[in-house]
Amino acid sequence: MDYMTLKETAEKWGVAPRRVNYYCAGERVPGAVKMAGVWLIPREAQKPLDKRYKGNKK
Repeated sequence: MDYMTLKETAEKWGVAPRRVNYYCAGERVPGAVKMAGVWLIPREAQKPLDKRYKGNKK
């Protein structure tokens, strides 16, 4: 399985790296793994819906 870092994922999803960190820490990204203090996110992972808003529009 191929992984991305927080920064790469943030650029791909169009959000701040801190937001990706929240997603990973909240177990909202399937397959995300923390190794040696660094989150690794699978390349095929989809951006979770933002729970701050109702009716997330795509």
